[in-house]
Amino acid sequence: MLVVGQIIRAHGVRGEVVVDIRTDEPSDRFAVGSVLATDSTAVRHLQTVPAGAWRPPATVTVESVRPHQGRLLIVFEGIYDRNLAEDMRGVLLCVDSADIPPSDDPDEFNDHELVGLSVVDADGERVGELVRIDHAPAHDLLVVRLTDGRTGLVPFVREIVPQVDVPGGRIVITPPEGLFDL
Repeated sequence: MLVVGQIIRAHGVRGEVVVDIRTDEPSDRFAVGSVLATDSTAVRHLQTVPAGAWRPPATVTVESVRPHQGRLLIVFEGIYDRNLAEDMRGVLLCVDSADIPPSDDPDEFNDHELVGLSVVDADGERVGELVRIDHAPAHDLLVVRLTDGRTGLVPFVREIVPQVDVPGGRIVITPPEGLFDL
């Protein structure tokens, strides 16, 4: 699954939610009628909800959408009051990665194409494996499970990641000294 947005909070009293956009194509992903999968496994407040209580649905359908301060305000079918919208706080909105066509740009990648690739240094020595990509405000961060079991963060910028070889199954990095010593 590919994360395309995250519900930040409820907006108003009629079920509208504020969505943080995590896709380059929000008009396609969040078009009226679009069906999105939900992932609420990391949402802390849902982990304490008693059995039988309302939980976010496995999928949601966009009923209305409008821009708002760099984010989107969305109403999903069936979620028409503030309480239900508030229960959606923190839920990730996803699309099936199989539905995403590969990019024509050789320097553009979808997260699902990179996760699982081997991370090596410029000499070809294994550094670890890419486990996910965090989309930070300044630039993306590669989250790497290092060979010693620790987790390292690598800024996804050309100076540090000069080569991504998807067919070859590897990402070449030239980390600055001390990057993994934190």
